[in-house]
Amino acid sequence: MAPTPTLVVHGGAGALSLGPVSIDDLKAGILQAARAGYKHLAGQTSSALDAVEAAVCSLEDNPLFNAGKGSALTVEGSIEMDAIIMEGADLRTGSVGCVQNIKNPVSLARLVMEKTEHILLVGDGANKFAREMGVPEIPSEELITESKRKFLKENEKFQSSVKYLYKEREMGMDDHDTVGAVAVDAHGNVACATSTGGITAQMVGRVGDTPLIGSGGYCDNAVGAVSTTGHGEAIARVTLARNIIFYMEQGLSPQEALKKGLAYMKERVDSLAGGIAISNNGEIGHYFNTEGMTWASVQNGELHYGVSPGEDLVTTY
Repeated sequence: MAPTPTLVVHGGAGALSLGPVSIDDLKAGILQAARAGYKHLAGQTSSALDAVEAAVCSLEDNPLFNAGKGSALTVEGSIEMDAIIMEGADLRTGSVGCVQNIKNPVSLARLVMEKTEHILLVGDGANKFAREMGVPEIPSEELITESKRKFLKENEKFQSSVKYLYKEREMGMDDHDTVGAVAVDAHGNVACATSTGGITAQMVGRVGDTPLIGSGGYCDNAVGAVSTTGHGEAIARVTLARNIIFYMEQGLSPQEALKKGLAYMKERVDSLAGGIAISNNGEIGHYFNTEGMTWASVQNGELHYGVSPGEDLVTTY
């Protein structure tokens, strides 16, 4: 029996204290991304890969989220972006790290997957590949927002940003972390995609978990798909996405697997995170141990979404 086409998206984990970004605006952005992705799950052309790319592109284009336009700034005030995309049929993946001047890094990651023999390109090499593929470059100023400039001035040290984001929970949602999507289509294929602008005041050349297979994302048609969000160094140390898939392989539901994976991460490396997951039959999971995480899911034309713990709002697609 074919699974019900399903999409889950997230806009990053963080704190809920009020900042310059409205929670309602974040909800509107995550709903827009869910609708943009879900339209690729209809009919015979149903494609989980197209769905997750479209959803993440929508979030990269939205300056309220930390990916693409609106990315966090490095200690030098520049933008370096990471992204991954993966499909579960043949475990193909493509990712990019430290790319600059690219509007949609997740689409460049897909080109790495489909047009090269590699799985990860970084820095100048990734940008050179983008030019070879005809991907237009845009001025850095078009990606930088005034709120990110302000946040850099207020948090010049990288560890200070990490403390705000994942330990003390004092910051507002204006610098929450990472975006992502997971989907299963009508043909039983799963896919995941994750994209980030990193963490404010990170060192130039720093790469977090997002483009690392098994950390920022992982999927397998035999099990399901996962996308994570949180402190990249901590997520990578526990290979969080693959760990959650492992728990699903053991028979846990996506929700239970997320809870167990995040509890293990907190126990082993004392850091907080969030994630979304989907099984190959369309069962949904979304969970976080930060104060909040923007998320939305679409299944059978019904759209659920929320930000705070336990929040599950419903609207029509």
